[in-house]
Amino acid sequence: MNNNPNITRRSLLGGAMAATVMQTALANGLQVGLPDDPTKQMGTPPGKLGSRSRFETLAKAPSDISSRSPLQDFKGMITPSDLHFERHHNGVPTIDPATYSLTIHGLVDRPTVFTLADLKRFPSVSRIAFLECSGNFRTGKETMTPQDICGLTSQSEWSGVRLSTLFREVGVREKASWFLAEGGDAALMTRSIPVRKGWDDAIVAYAQNGEAIRPEQGYPVRLFLPGWEGNTSVKWLRRIELGDAPWHTREETSKYTETIKDGRIRQFSFDIDARSIITFPTYPAQIERGWVEVRGLAWSGRGKVSRVEVSTDAGKHWQVAELQAPVLDKAHTVFRHLWRWEGSETLITSRVVDETGYVQPTLKQLLDARGPDTGGYHMNPVTAWLIKPDGRVLYQPDYGR
Repeated sequence: MNNNPNITRRSLLGGAMAATVMQTALANGLQVGLPDDPTKQMGTPPGKLGSRSRFETLAKAPSDISSRSPLQDFKGMITPSDLHFERHHNGVPTIDPATYSLTIHGLVDRPTVFTLADLKRFPSVSRIAFLECSGNFRTGKETMTPQDICGLTSQSEWSGVRLSTLFREVGVREKASWFLAEGGDAALMTRSIPVRKGWDDAIVAYAQNGEAIRPEQGYPVRLFLPGWEGNTSVKWLRRIELGDAPWHTREETSKYTETIKDGRIRQFSFDIDARSIITFPTYPAQIERGWVEVRGLAWSGRGKVSRVEVSTDAGKHWQVAELQAPVLDKAHTVFRHLWRWEGSETLITSRVVDETGYVQPTLKQLLDARGPDTGGYHMNPVTAWLIKPDGRVLYQPDYGR
């Protein structure tokens, strides 16, 4: 007896007929509907390496010398290793870990050559922190994504040995105030670094996100200086020389310097200034009326993010956004703000305040402070997105000018 009022004699007959058709098709060797039903066919067997679903199309945006991380597609604070941004000065070298060595010499008591095995014998450390290119700003078109604007920043868990541990091992002399880090690429990338950073939190890293550092990130060993501009974290690290003055190499004279007012040039501007960017809704998204979760990333090279403020009315009013734990030192921090959009055209934007009290500036404030002819280094302006009445989202390149 049928006690279910939703089941009729017709539905029962229809189901029986469908089952008969399916049985007949299977008996004739036809795979009716099975390719679209994962419960009816064998899945892919285990492999040596995991892979993304073919339905996921995350990718970096490459150029001749760099490629940018798709910030708008990330769901948390860690950047997948294969999507970490890249910046090269003469391509990616191939270095055999079996023959790799790191030489530390100069103003030290015991000049030493370390193999990779030697480095791994020291106590290891790990920390989660961002890395950002000092030239991480592009603008100019409404059809730009967060990846296009500032995709030269990524975040990983970096593992290795503290540089301070190696300093003690070689006996850095009191007179040493700077060290030269040299890479093993065809550019022989070199940067002068104050010794105080080496004693503080510098890491000679050989692992990233639980595996060996990838070649594009400096395999087998790189220098990692948390919170400082990316070029100082020299990749493919092969030599450290201790001295009592900076070396004034090509990469810190003709490159990585900033013109400022009155014809002056700023040099050795290491710290990455606090920055935030909304990653949703952004171009090319199209939203609907109702509740929208505004999401983004914020970070500072001088410490932790204290708060992020979001404006949904072109900067007239600001609301404090929620910070997603954990909020770490010198690390990307996820923020979110729930907003009810009624359908009117508006601008949405964000600004960050770090634990030093520094407030992310507008583009006008940056240009007023540094002059209109300043270069592209250390540009961290407040970024805005235009919401059109039909829900389309466009980047606003001149916001805050």
